[in-house]
Amino acid sequence: MLSSPLIVLLPPSMQMTDEQFFEFCQVNRDLRIERNKLGEISIMPPTGSETGNRNFNIAVQLGIWAEKDGTGICFDSSTGFKLSTGAERSPDVSWIKLERWNSLDREQQQKFAPICPDFVIELRSASDNLQPLKDKMEKYMREPGIQLGWLIDRKNRRVYIYRPGMPEECLENPASISGESVLPGFVLNMNKVW
Repeated sequence: MLSSPLIVLLPPSMQMTDEQFFEFCQVNRDLRIERNKLGEISIMPPTGSETGNRNFNIAVQLGIWAEKDGTGICFDSSTGFKLSTGAERSPDVSWIKLERWNSLDREQQQKFAPICPDFVIELRSASDNLQPLKDKMEKYMREPGIQLGWLIDRKNRRVYIYRPGMPEECLENPASISGESVLPGFVLNMNKVW
């Protein structure tokens, strides 16, 4: 079983346009596919059942808060976003303020929306290497619009918190994590994640 992303390199003459990449992802919808700013395609292996359950629990907790709060909308790990660098990324869980989402036209919303979420979560699977996930979070923090990111490392019971322009913060075995002023009133219960 594949335990790390499969990287597919295309020669310059075969690079896909945004439309072609979107179509490629649609005809391979059972795969988790991302593309970096250099056009390298990453095909991620599916998560194990336990990680999938924990990711679902995180999404449910955020979704319940978002429904009550009403100021933004949530997305799951199958959602692709076109970042300012040209990379297409799919965070495990994400949230965008309604006014930012509503500034996009209908066609932009239906494809890989050209926007970075305000808030992203990446959940480390048992087989994931930590450093590539940290690098991914650092890249999110350089995107316009991003305000907060969490990298949840279940293996070591740590949560890395990312804020634009600030150093990474590491929490050791927290019982909960606050959404701070970005997600006022949202608290993720980590007992459901660990």
